[in-house]
Amino acid sequence: MPNYKTVFFTLGVLQIILGISMIIPIIFQIIFNELDSSFIGAGIITIVFGVLFSLSNLDHQKKLNLQQAFLLTALSWLSIAVFGSLPFIFSTLQLSVTDAFFESMSGITTTGSTIITNLNDGPKSILVWRAILQWLGGIGIIVMAITLMPIMNVGGMQLFKISSNDASEKILPKSKEISLRLIIIYLILTFFCATFYKIFGMGYFDSLTHSMTTIATGGFSNYNESIGYFNSANIEITAMIFIVLGSIPFITYIKFLNGNKKIFISDSQIRSFLKIILISIIILSIYLIFKNESISTKIIRQISFNVVSILTGTGYVTHEFDNWGSFPLIFFLILMFIGGCAGSTACGIKIFRIQILYAFIINQLKKIIYPRGVFVIKYDNNNVDDKFMSSIISFIYLYVAIFFIITALLSLSGLDFVTSISGAATSISNVGPGLGSLIGPNGNFSLLPDISKWILSLAMILGRLELFAILVLFLPSFWRN
Repeated sequence: MPNYKTVFFTLGVLQIILGISMIIPIIFQIIFNELDSSFIGAGIITIVFGVLFSLSNLDHQKKLNLQQAFLLTALSWLSIAVFGSLPFIFSTLQLSVTDAFFESMSGITTTGSTIITNLNDGPKSILVWRAILQWLGGIGIIVMAITLMPIMNVGGMQLFKISSNDASEKILPKSKEISLRLIIIYLILTFFCATFYKIFGMGYFDSLTHSMTTIATGGFSNYNESIGYFNSANIEITAMIFIVLGSIPFITYIKFLNGNKKIFISDSQIRSFLKIILISIIILSIYLIFKNESISTKIIRQISFNVVSILTGTGYVTHEFDNWGSFPLIFFLILMFIGGCAGSTACGIKIFRIQILYAFIINQLKKIIYPRGVFVIKYDNNNVDDKFMSSIISFIYLYVAIFFIITALLSLSGLDFVTSISGAATSISNVGPGLGSLIGPNGNFSLLPDISKWILSLAMILGRLELFAILVLFLPSFWRN
């Protein structure tokens, strides 16, 4: 009989951390004279459950095996979304269970879709709680992507193993040291982001919350107009810089600190990521020129911001880009799928998979021209064998297939075509806003049917946890092995 005590003990620790985090919104309730029982009650419930989980599993083993790693990954995100929704249910907003869970899942998966219609006048404690959820989700996915996913062989992530010891299925001891360094780097980036936001005109509260959702590439804002509320070039440029910093592999920061000063230039993912941003800005600028739009510094800034925001899955908005015509909508839909770099807070298919798929296609074309030729696919000077290649191709295939399934389910729930297809794309890619008048740049998800919100919530966690980490749990053979 499998022993899952380690899984439930770890879940208990996570619940205790989540419950303690609710002290921060309580402090803001006191500061802004909003004190009620919402966070106090939610915090007590969360900590009590966490303590019970931990105490009942004190005799757990010190290491996770592969099966337990999959289970922990799925349950940790799900449980945090459930307990993270309690403050929304207990708050003066009086959200339904569906709406509260949707908002919480959107936060912890750093999606950024919201059902709150009046953010400008929302309780400060709720606004900071949304930011905390995204911040925790951001650091959580970084640690998981660097320590757990490579060992779980999810979608080609085994390329990024931090140890060459492939024989062991145990979580590596050095993972703890790396996780600590990642958290410190994450905190430092958040601090500097908040500092620059404050220098360029944000208040203390806004600079704190927006820095947390910027580094997490989450996109939750305190205003209905998102970052566009501030109408500041300096704030938008700051946001773009720190979104990019949050979207590159965090392991490169550790390599840089360990002496590899050229890592940001030599890393293949980062180079391709920056190229995609630059090429996308050029394409959209040329498109607007052909549409006889006057290309000003402001327009270039709007194009650049939206490209960075959507490619990385952040979802901040400064301009209603759906007014530019139909081509930018399709183009942004493509960017949603691509996403940022593996091992970062960004979402989507990830740059490295696009790179390897491109190399595979070129390889196949060469084999047609030179049938007897021997061509080896390499990634960062490492050979990509058939196992890695099949893992990546199956991931991309499944990603597209689930996207169409989610689109069909949303359509069956009563949504129109544009809302269905963009809602599926934005949820599975964890972007935030969709397209159209209902869930577009200046809309929200509050008017969607409850069944649609549950479908989108499922898509969010599937996309955030790289699909296989969830789907493998539904295989009977997984539980037998």
